[in-house]
Amino acid sequence: MALTLAEAAKLSNDVLLTGVIETIIYDSPVLQVLPFIEIVGNGLTYNREDTAPSADFYDVGDTWAESTPTFTQVTAALKVLGGDADVDNFLKATRSNIQDLEAAVVQLKAKAVQQKFDDTFVNGDTATDPKAFDGLDKLCAAGQSVSMGTNGATLTLDKLDELMDKVKGGKPHMLLASRRSRRKLTSLSRATGSGLLETDRNQFGQMVQYYNGIPIGVNDWISDAMTVGSSTDCSTIYALQFGEGAAVGLTIAGGLTVERVGSLETKDASRTRVKWYVSLALFNTLKLARLTGVRD
Repeated sequence: MALTLAEAAKLSNDVLLTGVIETIIYDSPVLQVLPFIEIVGNGLTYNREDTAPSADFYDVGDTWAESTPTFTQVTAALKVLGGDADVDNFLKATRSNIQDLEAAVVQLKAKAVQQKFDDTFVNGDTATDPKAFDGLDKLCAAGQSVSMGTNGATLTLDKLDELMDKVKGGKPHMLLASRRSRRKLTSLSRATGSGLLETDRNQFGQMVQYYNGIPIGVNDWISDAMTVGSSTDCSTIYALQFGEGAAVGLTIAGGLTVERVGSLETKDASRTRVKWYVSLALFNTLKLARLTGVRD
């Protein structure tokens, strides 16, 4: 059963761990909704569907043709993401009356973990960094890309609709874009008076924009300076579905952990480790698409 981090936080009795999870999901639209499958071992091997089976009409007495789907076996290996947070014992003893220094330092480390995950979720490439996992840009199949043009072009609602139509088996669960692309979409909707762009609160009480009923997530690690043809100011918008059978996170039983390492030998400080064995799997390539060459 897949479980989101927000749901996992409700099951934890560790106050520090709950605070870390809340910090991690607060500014990440992906981690707020991405479900995670807990696995045993250091990775998951699964069959990704390539072609669907076919059906036909037959006369009585016809010979029936057999048709089965084809699959590609894919392995997603768990990766180690995390960091250490050291708190000076003197500062902790003398300044905790003003602020819980340890909690503040661990919170900042949790924020760094969230930012690294969001970056890797989009840009991860095991060919250049084998310690990370493959992100959306690497997982997106060639036939699932829509282009704004040879040298890119300004975003249009028609192209955005074409992107969403690339995702099969239902509407995308999210459009993931840079802040610049989100602003451009807002401008387009305002100029056309289409009424397709709405704003509402999500389950965390945050204001979220929706295009045609699909939430728009902002990712600060989607570059606005990609090169497409002769243009060097291009960005990408992703459309994807979450869940088993689509895009899902992988982790070990217990998921994200906060480990108190304790006192250090070489300095008067105590260490807390935020640790996450994590990866990303895409069970069906038709659940992810991207629009490339998006210019301002």
